[in-house]
Amino acid sequence: MLDRQARLFKSPWGWMAVLVAVAAGGWYATQRLSEDQLPPGIAQGNGRIEAVAIDISARTGGRIEAILVREGETVKTGQILAQMDTQDVKAQLREARAQWQRGRIGRDVAESGVVEAQAEHSAAQAVVAQRLSEFEAADRKLGRSQQLIDRNTVAQQTVDDDRSRMEGARAALDAARAQVAAAEAGIATARARIVDADAIIEAAEATIQRIQVELDDSTLRSPRDGRVQYLVAQPGEVVAGGGRVLNLIDLSDVYMTFFLPTVEAGRVALGAEARIVLDTAPGVVVPAEVSFLSDVAQFTPRTVETSEERQNLMFRVRARVAPELLKKHADYVKPGLPGVAYVRIDPDVEWPASLNTGLLK
Repeated sequence: MLDRQARLFKSPWGWMAVLVAVAAGGWYATQRLSEDQLPPGIAQGNGRIEAVAIDISARTGGRIEAILVREGETVKTGQILAQMDTQDVKAQLREARAQWQRGRIGRDVAESGVVEAQAEHSAAQAVVAQRLSEFEAADRKLGRSQQLIDRNTVAQQTVDDDRSRMEGARAALDAARAQVAAAEAGIATARARIVDADAIIEAAEATIQRIQVELDDSTLRSPRDGRVQYLVAQPGEVVAGGGRVLNLIDLSDVYMTFFLPTVEAGRVALGAEARIVLDTAPGVVVPAEVSFLSDVAQFTPRTVETSEERQNLMFRVRARVAPELLKKHADYVKPGLPGVAYVRIDPDVEWPASLNTGLLK
């Protein structure tokens, strides 16, 4: 037995095996020690920092003219990210503006037509008044002639001439009244042209507004502060309406997703205080709070027949980092970083010293 051990230590592979065993034992002891240090009212779970992802897409199809950001670049709200080709849209805008100008000119002409028709109507009414006066004079003269002919003081020819003049005056009056009616129709027609011109103007303005919105949407801007995660398309490519151009992550909505067993998940409350320790910064403790707790188990066996099996069900929990804290410590908390989340499931339990030291504020 002793000879076998001596031969083992003389072999380089033997020494390597011993070192591996010692390292594994030390790691296991450290893990057990760290677990033993947690009070019963605090749960923990492994997870990874995540953030809300936003797809920046083209509202309408077209060619990408330029992409003004790079992958990994931090952007601000309203910053221009990409520009779509707008030559066709600008041509449509010029056409719509020409239609609007045409409508304005048509309205001015129609308004002039109304003024002219109203003047003609006034003149026709004056003619009617004149013709009415002439008719009444001729009618009175005819009446006198008829009275005189009964006394044999005027010739029949005079009466016939007066009647002819009266009938002529009546015809002239009717013609003048017809001119008044025509002038009124001209006014109505001119006013209808104004309404038609207003409709053309309104339609052109609506078209201009629609095209302007399309032009504005052709400039892709960042809806919020974030970081460009990756580019989906490149300048010169043609994308369909709704086609993705790039992907953005919201740096103001960062959280860690982890899993807890049934007993611990059942004691977690929304808004409960949490702490996050990242593998890249083990000495830094990031404060957070529970913002989500799944109501359905994520890891479920095929059959759950015993109470012990129910204890193995795992529920998804999300610990969200406050946006104000992210603004000050964005270099520490980055999406994709792995770490451990700790949740205080008993509000009366104090955090251990290891989770109070290095706490970000």
